[in-house]
Amino acid sequence: MSRSSTLGFAPDHPTAAGHFPGNSILPGALLLDEVVLAIAAGEGRTAGVPTVRSAKFLHPVRPGDRLAVRWESDPAGETRFECFLLDPERLALSGAVRLDTLAP
Repeated sequence: MSRSSTLGFAPDHPTAAGHFPGNSILPGALLLDEVVLAIAAGEGRTAGVPTVRSAKFLHPVRPGDRLAVRWESDPAGETRFECFLLDPERLALSGAVRLDTLAP
């Protein structure tokens, strides 16, 4: 069963100040962290240390952007996700994580 959530990033997000001045984008580590937190919350789990199996950054995410996160978990414990920028919709990030290390 596929699940989804929406993430929003403040226009003045502090991580964007030095990443890159004059052409701010949100760091990939921040994006992955927010995606894992959204998936964990959607699955009724608490945040822990997941295993990132793969991640592809396909379009920059900037301060003020909103993302739709869609994911599906398989019986083997892997969760595949896609993150779409909203307005206009375009794929920004995709990948797979294992949430086995997250507490129920």
